[in-house]
Amino acid sequence: MEKQPRLLCSELSVQRRPYEVILNCAILAWKETQTAKKHTGRAVCGAVKAGSHCVPMCEIIAVQEKDDESPSKNTGKWQKVPQSPVDSFQHAFTANRPKHLLVYINPYGGKQRGKQIYDHKVAPIFSQASISTDVIVTEHANHARDHLKTEADLKKYDGVVCVGGDGMFSEIVHGLVSRTQRDEGVDENSMKDTLVPCRLRIGIIPAGSTDCICYATVGSNDPVTSALHIIVGDSQSMDVCSVHNEDTFLRYSLSLLGYGFYGDVLTDSERKRWMGPARYDISGVKTFLSHRYYEGTVSFLPAEGNSGTPRDNFQCRSGCNICRGSSSDNLVGKDENNLPDAERQDEWTAIRGKFLAINAASMSCACPRSPKGLSPAAHLADGTTDLILVRKCSRLDFLRHLLRHTNKDDQFDHSFVEVYRVRQFHFTPRYQECDSEVDLRESGVGSKRFLSQICREHRACGCVQAQSNWNCDGEILPHSAIQVRVHCQLIMLFARGIEEHSVFEDPYALCAI
Repeated sequence: MEKQPRLLCSELSVQRRPYEVILNCAILAWKETQTAKKHTGRAVCGAVKAGSHCVPMCEIIAVQEKDDESPSKNTGKWQKVPQSPVDSFQHAFTANRPKHLLVYINPYGGKQRGKQIYDHKVAPIFSQASISTDVIVTEHANHARDHLKTEADLKKYDGVVCVGGDGMFSEIVHGLVSRTQRDEGVDENSMKDTLVPCRLRIGIIPAGSTDCICYATVGSNDPVTSALHIIVGDSQSMDVCSVHNEDTFLRYSLSLLGYGFYGDVLTDSERKRWMGPARYDISGVKTFLSHRYYEGTVSFLPAEGNSGTPRDNFQCRSGCNICRGSSSDNLVGKDENNLPDAERQDEWTAIRGKFLAINAASMSCACPRSPKGLSPAAHLADGTTDLILVRKCSRLDFLRHLLRHTNKDDQFDHSFVEVYRVRQFHFTPRYQECDSEVDLRESGVGSKRFLSQICREHRACGCVQAQSNWNCDGEILPHSAIQVRVHCQLIMLFARGIEEHSVFEDPYALCAI
């Protein structure tokens, strides 16, 4: 039988009343001595359970020593624990908790309540936990990204925190990842180079419209919950996709890459920004009614090993075994016996067709409107993305597919929907394919091809567009032909993943010796 952690017992005075205190690696529990039973061995658990107070160790944000006779003051200081000898840890515990944070606040995103949320809900908690902060209120788009890339002294911080929505988080990631690659001498424009993971953890205080990243990594969009994850020093790895056009780096993708339907919705909504958040609903209905499809070729490198499948119903949760074992499995070496993914041409699969939507989900993309998300079984840190192909179908069938994002039915259970778990993928629209790749039987006579060329050059006509735009985490990409590669566990968040059960559920079971 595995040896249980040693249980420590002591007696402390609280307001001149004696309390028995019990501490182990899992909980801190206390009970007034006058009502506590004498105990030895296993009797401890019974004594604690009968009306005591208990706090899981992972939820303690700070420890302060105060004079019981003097007024309460917030004078808590972090104390260093001796690193040797080993016996010095016998009666102590440590945690990888931040002490100095760089905070960026977006005052314009979402409902424009970012600064208010930070000042009223987050800053007091950071102060109580003795965390010092340097706060920057952004003044324009990409302010945080540019500051991180060029000016910020990252060596003095334990983490970077963004207060805003998914767009603000994307800014932070772009700035931090680009800065790391520049410092390490890695060329971001090279698809073959393996990017270096970022040293600093990133915290998200949700203050946006959808807060998709928070829903996928924490399970809620509550600012206080996110602040507590930062304070206790939780860590959650996360994949990042790099998007290229030939030898040019375009953007990093963290949640969704969408071509066709989601690209058209974003493109149309950008023309209606004056309408506020309602523009997404109006653009969505308009795009659905237009029912445009796009032709092209999708080629991808399937995931191997213990990556599961997008339809296995194994959701990514806190302590996910698939993500935990993926760090070493998914990093591909460059020696003669282990070729890079780009050189494993014999393993690539190509699919050519007419598509209403091409989506790549690097996480579930769950939000209040879509509780399961676009790909419910997608993982945060397994080095893969779920490629979803929605082929041309009737308007009614496509509506059935979209409605399944809002219920518990299998949204991939349609003949016109295909889903694959991949490590890389490329997309080439039909009009950019060389003549040998074009199916001339579908192109029609030369006059029809000529008229098609005119339509592509003169968008005023009412014909179906030859191309859509890529929606990359809410930003429009300037190219339709792209190459995408997943970089396993490139960044680290102050989060622990979505928990199946509350950490407060039956904590006394952890007391047993």
